[in-house]
Amino acid sequence: MDTIFDPLNLQRAERQVKQNRGAPGPDGMKYSEISEFLKLNLVQLQNKVLEGQYYPAPVRRVVIPKPGGGERLLGIANVQDRFIQQAILQVLQEIFDPEFSESSYGFRPKRNAHEAVLQAREYVREGYHIVVDVDLEKFFDRVNHDILMSRVARKVKDKRVLKLIRLYLQAGVLLDGVQVHSDEGTPQGGPLSPLLANILLDDLDKELHKRGHKFCRYADDCNIYVRSYRSGVRVKESITNFLEQRLRLFVNEKKSSVDIPARRKFLGFSITHMGIGTRILISKASLKRLKDKIRFYTNPTWSISIEERMFVLNRYLKGWLNYYALTDWPTVFGSLTSWTRRRLRLCLWHQWKLPRTRARKLIGLGVSKRQAYAAAYSSRKEWRSSLMFGAHAGLNNKFWAKLGLYQLEVEYSKCRKL
Repeated sequence: MDTIFDPLNLQRAERQVKQNRGAPGPDGMKYSEISEFLKLNLVQLQNKVLEGQYYPAPVRRVVIPKPGGGERLLGIANVQDRFIQQAILQVLQEIFDPEFSESSYGFRPKRNAHEAVLQAREYVREGYHIVVDVDLEKFFDRVNHDILMSRVARKVKDKRVLKLIRLYLQAGVLLDGVQVHSDEGTPQGGPLSPLLANILLDDLDKELHKRGHKFCRYADDCNIYVRSYRSGVRVKESITNFLEQRLRLFVNEKKSSVDIPARRKFLGFSITHMGIGTRILISKASLKRLKDKIRFYTNPTWSISIEERMFVLNRYLKGWLNYYALTDWPTVFGSLTSWTRRRLRLCLWHQWKLPRTRARKLIGLGVSKRQAYAAAYSSRKEWRSSLMFGAHAGLNNKFWAKLGLYQLEVEYSKCRKL
């Protein structure tokens, strides 16, 4: 506890809380107000914690829909609780992280999802062409507190720290002004939650190493690579029993599977093994989410200018490509950019509304009168008429490049050269 409340550790925690930003907790305090709060209250806060008189506030529940269906429950803690959790995290991470498995990549310093996917590709290249995709059912909501705390207590002997961590686990949720206590689970959204998840699942990692398996784990997303389907079925059954009996965690049978990597997704990617080699592809689910997002930004009934629309769209596309540039599938980016241009063409076509306006705009862009009038006065609906030669010729690739559209295939090529 003395190490946690070391001034240098507290300064790091304060900087990190402000850097993480985040929404206010139940008390409404913003992350930008933490410095002023600590100037006035740090000594009192520290004394309360050291004397065992500090009790964390319940978190604010936030429900986020999952891309594949269902809901993810987040718990937004008060800023001062995030500050204390961050201070605890920085000390415990130095104790636990060095002994975590090399096959664990989630929420660890100097490790990321890309490394996990690249390692998975190596396993497939080595001949492990079957993946056991293990999906833990509502993992963060069902963590057993006693089992978790017993794992933390293996290396943490300060009872004050153990008590404080358990208080955070049991702080509960504020629902409609009523505090609901938590008997299990560790709320997603707090700084400490990912480390606690890794501490608990380290038992799974060690068991897999003990059995000699090749695997990649990112938080509760675990893929085990084997050479045959029969081995995969056997591994899935035995690991399911281990998780249920040893850690009181349950496998979601509907989402878990034994299959070839090309038909499963891991951190947004799929891995295919064909005659031309082993390649990382963007999963179908990830592409669907991207297209849904582009459809949202290019909704023709959204009353904003084309410049504003492209600003928010470009910002999203840059972030998306920053992650998915890992893929070995370059042709997908050209087709995505082409489809995005057509969606933007639809927006302008809808914005111009009247046939005479459309014809005038196209002629102004250098389209011949015959082609401009053919497209503008077409009886086809907007989506189909936006693909006609006149509309396509006027609102061509150069037009969108001049407006500054983020072209995925061009930026992907730049990323790969780097």
